[in-house]
Amino acid sequence: VQLVESGGGLVQPGGSLRLSCAASGFTFSQYVMSWYRQAPGKERELVAGITSTGGNTNYKDSVKGRFTISRDNAKNTVYLQMNSLKPEDTAVYYCFVARFSSWGQGTQVTVSS
Repeated sequence: VQLVESGGGLVQPGGSLRLSCAASGFTFSQYVMSWYRQAPGKERELVAGITSTGGNTNYKDSVKGRFTISRDNAKNTVYLQMNSLKPEDTAVYYCFVARFSSWGQGTQVTVSS
């Protein structure tokens, strides 16, 4: 199982970023996928999750209405569209597949003016 995140970077408050997670080594379309994040000195926390078909999603309360998780099963990729970013969104963002307890290497998101 391999998960490779990309799309992080430095963005000003109010800006947007789109994270991608390319998956391989398993039948991607069969499993729930999630995005987590970990800020310095804090616990890793669930940001968003999506079911295998993409029919259901869930979000951390503080990102509802700003973040959107989606997936393209033909491309074995899950996305996290992040809008109206705030400094408190600064963290390393990780892709996760619970079935295999596998994490990506993470991608840094920094929201700062």
